[in-house]
Amino acid sequence: MENAIEVKGIRKVFGLNEAIKNVSFNVKKGEIFGLLGPSGSGKTTTIKILTGELAQTAGEANVLGIDSERFGTANFKSRIGILSDNSSLYERLTVHDNLKLFCKLYNAPLGHIDEILKEVNLEDERSKTVSKLSKGMKQRVLLAKALMHKPDLVFLDEPTSALDPGTMAQIHRGLQKLNEAGTTIFLTTHNMEEATELCDRVAFLHKGKLQELDSPDKLRYKYSTHAFHVETFAGERLVIENDRSNADHIKELIENGQVKTMHTDNPTLGQIFLKVTGKELI
Repeated sequence: MENAIEVKGIRKVFGLNEAIKNVSFNVKKGEIFGLLGPSGSGKTTTIKILTGELAQTAGEANVLGIDSERFGTANFKSRIGILSDNSSLYERLTVHDNLKLFCKLYNAPLGHIDEILKEVNLEDERSKTVSKLSKGMKQRVLLAKALMHKPDLVFLDEPTSALDPGTMAQIHRGLQKLNEAGTTIFLTTHNMEEATELCDRVAFLHKGKLQELDSPDKLRYKYSTHAFHVETFAGERLVIENDRSNADHIKELIENGQVKTMHTDNPTLGQIFLKVTGKELI
């Protein structure tokens, strides 16, 4: 599969602070890729480098076959969508008029507006002035703005922050639909359930260094102890090693009808990150 993003030995230095430290990874065309890490780990800096907002201090970056030296071109900007902490809206205009302006800027059909508003669950707010919207609604308008011109690749920096669970689920369905249509998605999030549900692969970034990179399922298997966690009807919680010597013990629990629940150890991405870095994903 062709790569949508190729990063080789990227470094970014701000004064005496090295924010990104020799980071290398690829993002495959058509996948949803998650960059996970606590605040200050370098996630936003990485996105800013890949979208041309910042220049790397060292290393190479190639996005959609375009070298970083040409990230400022109109051709590059027309092929990507961005939702970041720098994304903004015209507060005095309506939701519809904001999106109409963006359509004109990127020569996108105005017919996209109704389609995108439905995807982000804002059909009923199309005529509302942006200044009167809640923080969560503004976040959805920004997401609509990033998707309006149907880019080949979209960068989403914490796209579902401040959204309620119902709207978040709807946004997830919209992103999956967009991905199924061929759009590559580069996502940063603190929500490990979101990353597990959406991402084909995830990378752990901590203090500017890449710690792990693989699919959520493979990472969870890699860091699992594979022990059996058993809750009995008597209220006991047992951890039994997945070993042949314990087969009779497990069999006895089952035959005696003592097992209320039983599952193998299956750590969350948050638990894995804590194990790898010693730091919570907050």
